[in-house]
Amino acid sequence: MSRGPWHVAVLMGGWSAEREVSLMSGNGVADALESRGHKVTRIDMGRDVALRLAETKPDVVFNALHGVPGEDGTVQGMLDLMGLKYTHSGLVTSVIAIDKELTKQALVPHGIPMPTGTMVDSENLFSVDPLPRPYVLKPVNEGSSVGVAIVKDDSNYGNPIARDAVGPWQEFDRLLAEPFIKGRELTVAVLGDRALGVTELRVKSGFYDYDAKYTEGLTEHVCPAEVPGDIAQRMKDLAVQAHRLLGCKGASRSDFRWDDEHGLAGIFLLEVNTQPGMTPLSLVPEQARAIGMDYAELVERIVGEALS
Repeated sequence: MSRGPWHVAVLMGGWSAEREVSLMSGNGVADALESRGHKVTRIDMGRDVALRLAETKPDVVFNALHGVPGEDGTVQGMLDLMGLKYTHSGLVTSVIAIDKELTKQALVPHGIPMPTGTMVDSENLFSVDPLPRPYVLKPVNEGSSVGVAIVKDDSNYGNPIARDAVGPWQEFDRLLAEPFIKGRELTVAVLGDRALGVTELRVKSGFYDYDAKYTEGLTEHVCPAEVPGDIAQRMKDLAVQAHRLLGCKGASRSDFRWDDEHGLAGIFLLEVNTQPGMTPLSLVPEQARAIGMDYAELVERIVGEALS
């Protein structure tokens, strides 16, 4: 692998619900690479993206897209067909990891604890609850907690859920229903084959949804998390195991819920993010800083793995 300088095309933006996050991630990545002397071409994801990339002829593409089509295997397949190297996970891994049901099928048989779940037609929610309350409803293939709802006895969704209640059932025909796991929200970043750390996410109100993730001041990040050593190590081990089993490349981030009344048995992996955010508020850069790795070094490490 050449140490550079490299010509990196940073692919960002797109047209998903996470466009603004992708733009912030992409611009941060581009600035960091330029500060290290690399040539950078910023490309906003559009219908002409293949033509732009062909004209640019980069050494590598930094995929800073979030959501569909940058995280679900679509862009990965295009880049494979074009013979371009790119950061983060490949086509098959991306297809599996963005689909929460496929992720369970890939990980649970290997002993990774995940909440049980069932797919439901949104239309049926208006007549009967799919699970005892409280339970969680989420789209099967969205990231950044887009479209997640927690249905409780005292929620304003109604019982059963009312058709005019605002929620993911108005946007998605089918949803994944899972039991609500009480306790604490934690996350582990993995870079290459190493877990960087454990962060606890303390939300000021509500739960760790899209707004809480990307609005400054709504969530307190405790890094490293104030949890017992065996709990932190178990989460790190599970995150690395999931990263390997799914075939993730570059950086991934595994999100957990921990019911602290049940010790090790209270740990549940919720999902694995193959395109974790790289904004100033993002968790992977934060955990990297906690072990002495600055943002530019982190970005170079991700690009370097893609080139090797």
